[in-house]
Amino acid sequence: MDKPKQLFHKYREIIAYIIVGGLTTLTNWVIYSLLILLVRHATGTEEVGAQAITLSNAGAWFGAVLFAFFANKVLVFESKSFEKQVFLKELVLFFGARMLSGVVEIFAPGILVAMGLDQKIFGIEGFAAKILVSVFVVILNYVLGKWMVFRKKK
Repeated sequence: MDKPKQLFHKYREIIAYIIVGGLTTLTNWVIYSLLILLVRHATGTEEVGAQAITLSNAGAWFGAVLFAFFANKVLVFESKSFEKQVFLKELVLFFGARMLSGVVEIFAPGILVAMGLDQKIFGIEGFAAKILVSVFVVILNYVLGKWMVFRKKK
């Protein structure tokens, strides 16, 4: 087997996680942006407050977690069982782990904005803080997914 294929097979899980993590983050950002734009439209103002940022983060988090569960289960950690008991256990553990990281995802951008990291990116309030927090959350979620949710039985 040639070197690139060997490296791919050796690091397949990490490569898949990076791709799925990127897509999950993108899903989160798109939902967040749409919710912020919806708030702007509903209120008729250009600027939104910390409460709207927090609520938009909560909605974005929930949508992204639904996407991430199925993508991580099937594509990353290759947990193919959809037997009711296995599926529900993984779902509960996954949501539990994501609730832990979700607390960070939901509240940290608002806190960082209040501390001065309030730069707009793409014209969206709080986006610099959101990007910084997202990087940390992707790493945390890999660790929790691998060692808590989709553990391989020995």
